[in-house]
Amino acid sequence: MTYKYLCISTENQICTLKISNPSQLNALNSSLLKELDEAVGEIETNPDIRVLVITGDGRSFVAGADISEMAELDSIAAGEFAFRGASVFRKIELLPIPVIAAINGFALGGGCELALSCDIRIASENVKIGQPEVSLGITPGFSGTVRLGRIVGVAKAKELIYTGKVIDSNEALSIGLLNKVYAAETLMDEVYKMAEKIAGNAPIAVRNAKRSINDSIDLSADEAIKNEMRLFASCFNSEDQKDGMKAFLNKSKTKFNNR
Repeated sequence: MTYKYLCISTENQICTLKISNPSQLNALNSSLLKELDEAVGEIETNPDIRVLVITGDGRSFVAGADISEMAELDSIAAGEFAFRGASVFRKIELLPIPVIAAINGFALGGGCELALSCDIRIASENVKIGQPEVSLGITPGFSGTVRLGRIVGVAKAKELIYTGKVIDSNEALSIGLLNKVYAAETLMDEVYKMAEKIAGNAPIAVRNAKRSINDSIDLSADEAIKNEMRLFASCFNSEDQKDGMKAFLNKSKTKFNNR
C-alpha cells in the first residue's frame, strides 16, 4: 500500500517502518494512526518478516500526539482518539515478531507510549523522552500509565508522569526505559545489527519466547511456568529445532526456515 505518513521497506527479513510527518516532528494525528494500524496489520500477516524496526523521519521519533487536533476535542471525541491510539499500540505489542524502537530525537507523550509498546528500545544520545501530558491538562491516553510502570517500576513511573519530566538518554538508560544508547550517526547501524542477530535465530522459538514473556504479565507464576513449558515443548514439533540441534552437535551452522 501507499501511505502518506509512513515509509516501509523490507530487507533481510527485517521490516523498517518509518513514521514520516517531519514538519510536525512526526506528531500522531488520526490519519497517521489509521495508516499505522493498517500497516501493522499487513506486517502481521507477512510470514517473511522476522523483525520490525520502528523509527522516525528527521530529528524526531514521535514528538507526541497532534495537539492542534486534540485541542478542540470533547470527552467523547477524546475517548475515540485514545481508543484509536491505544488499539494500534496494543496491536504492535501483540505482534508475534520482535519489535525494536529506534528512537531518534524526541519521544514525548504518544511517542514515548509508542516506544513502550515495542519489545526493545534503542536510542540515540540526543533523545528526549517522557510523558509530559499533565502539563497540558491531560493524562497519558495511549496506555502510558499501564506500560511505563511495568518497564521502569511503579514508583519511577509515578514520578515521571506526575511531574511531566522529560529525561535524557542517560537517565532513561539508567532506569531501564532504554536498552541501549548510541551516537546518532551509528544508531541505525547498531539497531540493524541487533535485528539481524534476532532474525538469524529460529523464528518459531523467538515468537514463542515473546509470547511466553508477554503472557506471564497476566498469569500467576504457576500458570506462567506451565505456559512456558507448553511453548517450549511445541518447539519440538518444528524442523528448526531438529536442524538447530543437529547443527550444534555437528559443530556446523544452520539457516532456520521457519518450519
